[in-house]
Amino acid sequence: MRMLDIGEVAAESGVSASALRHYEAAGLIASAGRHGLRRQFPPQVLMQLQLIAMGKAAGFSLEEIASVFGQDGMPELPRAALHQKADVIERTIMKLATLRDTLRHVAECPAPSHLDCPTFRGLMENASRLSRVTARKRAKPPKTLKRPA
Repeated sequence: MRMLDIGEVAAESGVSASALRHYEAAGLIASAGRHGLRRQFPPQVLMQLQLIAMGKAAGFSLEEIASVFGQDGMPELPRAALHQKADVIERTIMKLATLRDTLRHVAECPAPSHLDCPTFRGLMENASRLSRVTARKRAKPPKTLKRPA
């Protein structure tokens, strides 16, 4: 198996060498040794870095992301926690879409007063409903991203 040095991993992944060292210290990735002063990584580290980037984009902490990698460095994905995070993202998308639609309508509405506009009132009601749903969801304790034992 051909090893990749830290510079190659940084170039191929777009992740800086300092971030790679940070991820290694945090237990997210593991080097296989050194060639001189340069860390060497197995090729699977590129897939791990893609999963780390996806986890960060989804809002998981580095600690949560680290918990999904098994002893061999391969992911053991916690499906229930991923479904829960997808639900959170879906609610965020809905809220942002409602906000976008409201802003566009306010910018373009020909009504002399927005409060007299039925479309504006409907958009406000949707925003209020989404806020209430989000508040109820936040009141529930979050599930963690831990692997089953």
